Amino acid sequence: MNDTSTTDRPGPSPAGPPREQGATSPENRRGVLDVLARFQGVLVPIVALLVAFAIGAALIRLQGVNPAFAYTTLFRDALLTESGLLRTLQKATPLILSGLAVVIGLRVGLFNIGAQGQLLWGAIGAAYVGVHLAGAPAVVILPAALLAGIACGAVWAGIAGLLKAYRGVHEVISTIMLNSVAAGVIDWLVSFPLKEPGQSIPRSSAIDPAAELSNLGFVPVGFVVALALAGLIAWILRRTTAGFRFDTVGANRDAAHYAGIRIPLVVTAAMCASGALAGLGGAIETLGVVGRYETGSSAGLGFDGITIALLARANPLATIPAALLVGVLRSGAAGLQFETGIQPEVVDVLLAVTLLLVSIPVLARVLFGRRARDGVSLTSGWGS
Repeated sequence: MNDTSTTDRPGPSPAGPPREQGATSPENRRGVLDVLARFQGVLVPIVALLVAFAIGAALIRLQGVNPAFAYTTLFRDALLTESGLLRTLQKATPLILSGLAVVIGLRVGLFNIGAQGQLLWGAIGAAYVGVHLAGAPAVVILPAALLAGIACGAVWAGIAGLLKAYRGVHEVISTIMLNSVAAGVIDWLVSFPLKEPGQSIPRSSAIDPAAELSNLGFVPVGFVVALALAGLIAWILRRTTAGFRFDTVGANRDAAHYAGIRIPLVVTAAMCASGALAGLGGAIETLGVVGRYETGSSAGLGFDGITIALLARANPLATIPAALLVGVLRSGAAGLQFETGIQPEVVDVLLAVTLLLVSIPVLARVLFGRRARDGVSLTSGWGS
């Protein structure tokens, strides 16, 4: 009998051949991707912006302009002069508020694309009060004008909320239609009953000086209000029972119903709150920038709110940097055209490409593969 134990015989190492020092193992690569995937809510918008700016650079080069010079001009005009910075913050203010309006809807599972109509009603409501309460002290006329804008936006959004909550009308359809109705009715108002006497263009009379929102140097007062509201809404959504109800309804309506949450009331309240924020954005635009309601002065601000909300991934605080970015692009577009001859529509291309890459999951899947989470759910009620 052979006394030699088989365990004494040398065999292949179970770990295989030793790896070279400094080599990156598949396990390490997967670990890095796992860590990065936790921050994809930040990384995906950043990469989307880089891709959009690269596409924009190619378009600028096709127009015979150095992209580096064009982008330097755009950001310099928007940020490095006092007037440019004031203009940027003025543009960012209603964008933060319209972005917050869309965010509130998203958190409840609603896709409110009616912020434009709600913002227009807020703008005309504030203008009406600012004109017809002329002579009243500032402590009366200014709060009244702001409240009028808030109320007009809330009521207009509340129509879509009630239709969704009690009749099952999809908010995308109703808010699209309400946008068109708002634009048509308001154009008629400033063309006839509210039109400034002796003017050929459709606009209201100038608001009383006591109703104007002033600036703190190069910082508009409205911008400070928008920052405060972004922080307040973030706190409400994270720390209060109302925020819990909003998120629960947005995440799972069946579970919310089982928990005793009154879903129709939450849906209606969310749409009214959304419209109130958009209406406040329109009121601040009238009282702090334009000084009256003028057709076209608030064009596109509500629609840009959709871009901002998706860039922010439905995070209220993240609407601030997103709105500032869009404000910079909008503010610097005029100087870009003046100094380089580039058409300002290149800014629309940048925003459109960014929105496309952020709102669809393709970019996240390219970056993170199976680790990619779906982006912001536009609505939990598609088809319902």
